Amino acid sequence: MDDMTRRQFAVGAVASAAAMAAPSGFQPLFNGKDLSDFIVDTPSLWTVRDGAIIGKHAGLKYNEFLRTKKLYKDFILRAKLRLIDGFGNSGLQFRSEPVLGSHEVKGYQADAGEKYWGALYDESRRRKVLAGPPAEFLASFDAAAWHSYVVTAKGPRIAIELDGRKTVDYTETEENILPEGFIALQIHANPKPVEVWFRDLTLQVF
Repeated sequence: MDDMTRRQFAVGAVASAAAMAAPSGFQPLFNGKDLSDFIVDTPSLWTVRDGAIIGKHAGLKYNEFLRTKKLYKDFILRAKLRLIDGFGNSGLQFRSEPVLGSHEVKGYQADAGEKYWGALYDESRRRKVLAGPPAEFLASFDAAAWHSYVVTAKGPRIAIELDGRKTVDYTETEENILPEGFIALQIHANPKPVEVWFRDLTLQVF
């Protein structure tokens, strides 16, 4: 087997592993080998390695989002996320849309990082935490480890589980809130370097 064949085999194995990792009834949101399923605004910030999506910057003045090409309404999203050294901020954006003339998007976010782990944040819209875990949830939290998120959006009700613990059970009461939109991965602005990894991204649509 020559080097090219070995590389092709390795890429195929990673993609197959990503597909096999999807729980019953779920489909991979990411093919495990490239970013062709996403809209990439700033290619220099996003790479794929070992079946994971990596967002990395050496200092950034704006938030950056890797967006799905498809729109989703009611679903269960599963994902694993890791902030290298536990530093910075990230999250899983959903039911979202672009903010014209900027890199920003608006919509719900399952937040990650700092004091916001497991919270539901309203990105660039109401600009506030809508619901989240109690402060003691983070008392012994390892911010540098891999963490598992499950986001359930069904009608006006949104739930978030972080590492198997429910951190949000929220019912939307405001009118004119977008009920459908893209899913996106965030790397947050910071004057210092930030690196975030995502893997095992799967989706079940209702």
